[in-house]
Formats: sequence, structure tokens, C-alpha cells
Amino acid sequence: MKSNLVALAAGALFAAGLGLSGMAQPAKVQGFLDVTGQWDASLAFVMIGAIGVHAVALRLIARRKAPLFMPGFQPRPASKVIDGQLLAGAAIFGLGWGLAGYCPGPAFVAAGGVSPNALVFVGAMTVGMLVHRVLHQRTRAATTPA
Repeated sequence: MKSNLVALAAGALFAAGLGLSGMAQPAKVQGFLDVTGQWDASLAFVMIGAIGVHAVALRLIARRKAPLFMPGFQPRPASKVIDGQLLAGAAIFGLGWGLAGYCPGPAFVAAGGVSPNALVFVGAMTVGMLVHRVLHQRTRAATTPA
């Protein structure tokens, strides 16, 4: 129960930060991505601030023997392979972010404010995730030896 409350508080803090920073405003994100036009550098400062906070938090966490609300730290992913699937996913993410001005977190924040564009984006993103899940399960089933 305690870890759920911490997760809720962290999610609320993250959502508030996305809203205050402008990350949930597609025009602001697209202005940041438009480096050859009227570039809006304000989101660079958001990223610099986030990187600074993360760097400090990571150093503090690294000194601990265990996390505060879990029995142990989660292991890092075993694979560090950069393959076609990873590159395709990154390209699709980047295209969606650049065209729509949303990535998943800010899209949920904007959808919570009942933005029609954000609701469409979240719906399309959800359909995309479900299609990926089905295709991935079929591919895995077809390649797994009986």
C-alpha cells in the first residue's frame, strides 16, 4: 500500500512537472524540434534541469543497499543490442513525437485536460501498443520450437 501511494505521488509530481514545463503543449514541443525555423530552446532548460536532478538522485540511490519501498533493486536489462526492432521503434516514436507534438507521458497529461487532439493521440497510441503486442506474440509463437 505504501509503495502504491509513493508511486501515485511520483506520478502526480511528474504530471505536474510536464504541465508546468510546457511538455504537454504540442506547439511548444514542435517549436523545440524546429531547429531550422523559430527554435524554442525553453525545453532544453527543462531537460538540463531533469538531467541534473537525475544525476544527483542516482548518486544518492547508488549509496543505498536497498530501495526504500522494495526488497531489492531491479537488475538492468540483459540485452544491450541495438537491432532493427529497436531502431524501428525509436523511429516510430520520434516521428509520432515530431508530428503530433506528444510523447506518451505528456499525452496522458493533456488527455486528462480533455484535449481532443491528445485523446486521439492516446487512443491511436493504445491501438498501436495492442497491435504490437499481438504481432509480437505471434512472431514469438512462430519462432519458438515446439
